[in-house]
Amino acid sequence: MEFIKVAILENTIEAQLIDSILDEHNIPHRLRSYHDTAYDGLFQMQKGWGELRAPLSFKDEILEILNAVRSGPNEFAG
Repeated sequence: MEFIKVAILENTIEAQLIDSILDEHNIPHRLRSYHDTAYDGLFQMQKGWGELRAPLSFKDEILEILNAVRSGPNEFAG
């Protein structure tokens, strides 16, 4: 199964939250942090926390969940 970049995550909290939700929905995914200790997190300040990768077939569902998470706690019904 090929994983593609679906979204750029903004911060650690967003990454942890989306990881948990996707696990609950049994959606295959991977998180890749942009943190690099050699540059003391410089790339995270410029590019965002990291990226969310998943199979193309789950992209729309993941983006819908991510948009609900970013809209606030009342928008995500699970």
